[in-house]
Amino acid sequence: MLRGVLLAASVLASFFCSGGLFCSGVWAQQGDPAKPVVVQPGAPGKPSRTLPSSTRATLPPRSHADVEFMQGMIMHHAQAVEMTALIASHTENKELRLLGARISSSQSDEIKFMQRWLASRGEALSMAMPEMPNMDMSHDMSHEKMALMPGMLTPEQMEALRKVKGVEFDRLFLTGMIQHHNGALTMVKDLFDTPGAGQDADLFNFATDADNTQRAEIRVMQSMLEKEFSEEKR
Repeated sequence: MLRGVLLAASVLASFFCSGGLFCSGVWAQQGDPAKPVVVQPGAPGKPSRTLPSSTRATLPPRSHADVEFMQGMIMHHAQAVEMTALIASHTENKELRLLGARISSSQSDEIKFMQRWLASRGEALSMAMPEMPNMDMSHDMSHEKMALMPGMLTPEQMEALRKVKGVEFDRLFLTGMIQHHNGALTMVKDLFDTPGAGQDADLFNFATDADNTQRAEIRVMQSMLEKEFSEEKR
């Protein structure tokens, strides 16, 4: 029986090799493991190609809109993390503290992911500002940058948030973060509405997950606001 199995395997190997199907791939690797073989499958009806062992995978093409989306979303997320950092010293609301911790953790992790995505493609981590005539270059550009991102709180809104505590802080934080999250949804929509953008698999998955997560958090925050208002009316 064993001789029969070995004979059958030998016949199959001879058959496949004679057809040129596997000799350059599997069987060649078994014969000389020191020389890895890269086989590129051909299109339907076309033969496969054996590539040099030095062949390296390349990143998928990206559009300029992809890069700007990631750069802008890093800035957008950074403000959300800044907002959540105020919670510990401004409110005792346990439900809000839990929400803030979740937002801070997830968006901090996403910032790191976006930075890695940009760095691996040789892109800057922040977008360049367009030159504007008659602009005082000594002026802090952060406000102008923030104005480009939908939903981001203005410096005045951030200052108002820092000045209040307790229930008033809760209300300003929730309304501000809902505004902020809605801005992120707009950014995702604009990305996918741009021809050729959002095709990179990693970026597509990230943007889709961010959209789903922030929609869910908006619903939670709206519920928290409704609960707060109903308790005040009592």
